[in-house]
Amino acid sequence: MKDEFSIKLRCATCGNEDCFEFNSDKSYIKCTFCNREYLGGIEELKELNDELIEELKDEIQLEAIKHIQDELKKAFKVSKYIKIK
Repeated sequence: MKDEFSIKLRCATCGNEDCFEFNSDKSYIKCTFCNREYLGGIEELKELNDELIEELKDEIQLEAIKHIQDELKKAFKVSKYIKIK
């Protein structure tokens, strides 16, 4: 299982991921590609990218389930009385 997952937030207007300008505490963000300003800062940008974040959560959940199943199969592999499907 991966130790770290990451996601690039996208501009809600142009979809660009790499052209953000922000202040030190990220309370103000501006897309330099389309000049859209996010006055709510990083929280507003996260809210607008909620669908991407949910997709990542689903991916993490599926990977965690698979990892747990694999570990259980390995743990009980030697037992002839317990079988995990």
